[in-house]
Amino acid sequence: MSNKLKLIYLIIVLIPNYSCVEKKSTDKETNKYELVVTSKTDTLKFTSGIRSIFQDSKGNYWFGSVQEGVAVFNGKSFTYFTNNDGLTDNQIHSVQEDKKGVIWFNTQNGVSSYNGTRIKNHTKTDTETSQDIFQIQSNEPLQGKWMKSDNDLWFEAGTKEGVYRFDGQKLNYLTFPPHKVLNPSNNLYAVTGISTGKNNRIWFGTYAGVFGYNGSDFTIINDETLGFDRNIAPLHIRSILEDSKGRLWIGNNGIGVLLKQGDSIINFSEEKNLIHPTSGRKGDMSLPGTLEHVFRITEDSQGNIWFGDRDAGIWKYDGENMVNYTKKDGLTNDFALSIYEDHNEKLWFGMADGNVYQFNGKTFEQQF
Repeated sequence: MSNKLKLIYLIIVLIPNYSCVEKKSTDKETNKYELVVTSKTDTLKFTSGIRSIFQDSKGNYWFGSVQEGVAVFNGKSFTYFTNNDGLTDNQIHSVQEDKKGVIWFNTQNGVSSYNGTRIKNHTKTDTETSQDIFQIQSNEPLQGKWMKSDNDLWFEAGTKEGVYRFDGQKLNYLTFPPHKVLNPSNNLYAVTGISTGKNNRIWFGTYAGVFGYNGSDFTIINDETLGFDRNIAPLHIRSILEDSKGRLWIGNNGIGVLLKQGDSIINFSEEKNLIHPTSGRKGDMSLPGTLEHVFRITEDSQGNIWFGDRDAGIWKYDGENMVNYTKKDGLTNDFALSIYEDHNEKLWFGMADGNVYQFNGKTFEQQF
C-alpha cells in the first residue's frame, strides 16, 4: 500500500469520524467570505480521497475531498474552495442543495453554505436549550419537532449526540432522546449516516446504534436490542440507507451489512457468505471477496444496491446476485468512499486515492 493511501486509511478509519464542533447560539452567521477562486484547471487535483459527489440543479458536479476542501466542475473547468475561502473544514462529508439553489456543505467541523457569491458558516452556541429536541409522544408542539418536508436538509453534528436540520429557513440542532449507555468507554452516538425513508421516517446511523424517528417516537437499534456481545462483534456503523422498498441497510466496520425488513433483522453479509471464517469482525483488514467494512451504501434508479467496502472493492446487489468490482475492472483503488447517481442515471464513484470513475455497465471508466 502506498504512503498516500496509508495516510487516507489513517484519517478515515482510525481517527473517529468527527471533531469538536464549535458551539454558537442560534442559526448565526459567524463570518462572511467573498468568493476567492483559488485555482482553475481542467482536471481534478484532489489526491486525498473523494468523500462526496453531488450534481446540482444547474448540472454542475461537486466533489468533496477528505483533506482538500470541495471542487465544482462546470463541464469545462474546476473551481476550488477550502477553509481559506470560508469552509468550516477541508473534509467534506456531504454536499446538498436547498430549494433556493444554495449549496450546503457538511464538513468535519460544522455546516457551511454557498449562494454562488459567498460562503456562509452556520454553527450553534452554548445556549442550546431543551426546546431544540425531537418531540417524543407528546401533543405539545416543541421547537425542533420534525414533520417531513421537501425543504429539509440534514447534517451530522460532530461529537454531539444529535443532528442539524435546515428547514428552509434556519438551522436547528436536535438532540437524540435519552438512551442506555452500553459501554461508557466506547459508546459513541455521533452520527455517521442519515437516510430519509417511507412513512415519515428518517434514520440516523451512529457508531454505536441507529435512531429511527417518525415524527412522534423513536426506534432504537443497538447491541442490546440485537443481542450482540460487544466484546465479540459490536456494532460500528459507518453507513445507512432505507431503499425504495422500505428495507433498511446498515453498513458496519467489521461485521458487514445488517438488513432490516419489517421487524426482522439479519446479517446480510453472513447470508451471502461474505464474511471470512477467520475474520476478527472488527477493524482488521479483510480478505478479497468479502463484505465486512462497509462505508457507503447507495441505491440506483434500477433498484440495485451498491456497497463500497473499505478493503474488498465495490459490490452490486440486484436482488438476487452479488457482483464484486475491484482493480481488475479498471479501478486504481478498491476503496470507494462515495457512490452517486446523477440526473442522467450515470453512476459516479469517488475513490480513496482521489480518482473519480463512471460505471458503463460492465467496467469503470476514469473521469478525473
